[in-house]
Amino acid sequence: MADSDQQDAMLKTAAGVAGGAILFSPVGMPIVHGIAGIAVASLGLIAAGSAIGAITDNIGNAFAPKDQHHEDDYPDFMDDDDE
Repeated sequence: MADSDQQDAMLKTAAGVAGGAILFSPVGMPIVHGIAGIAVASLGLIAAGSAIGAITDNIGNAFAPKDQHHEDDYPDFMDDDDE
């Protein structure tokens, strides 16, 4: 049983070293650049989705009837009666 565990550990170590060597070889560099490009693109999509979500929330609040507006939503909003 101990030999099997030792062989598994050696195999995992060898696979990790071989995988790292392949990624930093000239053949593997396009893979690294592709992964980095996917990460940057996904961050851009997340940022765009957040911005679009904020815009649609504000549009929904702007078109809500005046009696549904709360002072907490618009702290700078003052009615003419408050002056």
